[in-house]
Amino acid sequence: MYEEFYGLTAPPFSITPDPRYLFFSQRHREAFDHMLFGITQRKGFIQITGEVGAGKSTLCRAVLEQLGKRYATALILNPVLTGIQLVRAILHEYGLDERGNDRVRLMQRLNEFLLERAREGKDVVLFVDEAQGLSDELLEEVRLLSNLETDDRKLLQIVLIGQTELRKRLKRPELRQLRQRITVRYHLGPIGHDETESYIFHRLTVAGSNGRPTFSPAAIRAIRRHSRGVPRLINALCDKALLAGYVEDRDHITWRQVRRAIRDLEGKSP
Repeated sequence: MYEEFYGLTAPPFSITPDPRYLFFSQRHREAFDHMLFGITQRKGFIQITGEVGAGKSTLCRAVLEQLGKRYATALILNPVLTGIQLVRAILHEYGLDERGNDRVRLMQRLNEFLLERAREGKDVVLFVDEAQGLSDELLEEVRLLSNLETDDRKLLQIVLIGQTELRKRLKRPELRQLRQRITVRYHLGPIGHDETESYIFHRLTVAGSNGRPTFSPAAIRAIRRHSRGVPRLINALCDKALLAGYVEDRDHITWRQVRRAIRDLEGKSP
C-alpha cells in the first residue's frame, strides 16, 4: 500500500527469504563463510542454527545462488516425512527417478548419481531447512546418507539449518554418532546494535528507495530495542511504521510511528 507513496519498486520489509535483501552483518557474513567453507572443503556435515527470524533461510538461499554449476543442490523444506519419503524427496530435488518404495533401490539410484557426479569432478550438496523438525529416525536417516563416500571423499555434503532446538537435540547421547560427524558449526545471533540502521537502509535501497523514507535516530533505537536485533522483527516493525507514515502523510519516520507499530504488533488498541 505504501510502496507507491514512498516511490519504492518492491516491498522493502517482506519476511520472505529473498537473497537480494540479505544484509551481511558481521554474524551473517561469518555464517555465510562457514557454510561455504564446509561445502567447498567437502567437510561432510555442516550445522547452522539460530533463533526464529534470524535470517537462516535467507542465508541458505544466498549460498545456493553463490554455488556455481559445479554443484548439484537440493533443498528440503518440509521435515515432516518418513524415511522413504525423505529419500524420494531428495531424488526428486536432483531430478532423478523417485518412484518406488524399495529403500535399497532408491539409495542405489542416489549413490549412482553421486558417483557419476564425482567422476565428472562435480560436488553434490543437500540443504535441510527447519531441521529442528526432523524426528530422531529422520536424523538417523540423514546420518546414513553421509556413508555414501569413496576412499578419498564424501560424495554428499549435508547442511542442516535449524532453530536453537536443533543444537540442543544434537547434544543428546543417542544422537552422538551424528553429532560427531558435524565438523563445521555456527550459531547465528542477532545483528549488532550499530548495524540496525544499516540493515534498514540496505532493505530500502534494494527496494528502490531514492532517499525516502527516512528514520529518526529515536526511531532506530526503538526498533533495535524492541526487535533485539532479530531481522524478522525489524522487518515487521518497519513495515508497520511505514504504513503509519503513509497514513499520516510523513516521509520521516519517528519514534511515534514506531510506537504505533509496536502497539499494533502486540495487538494493543491505539
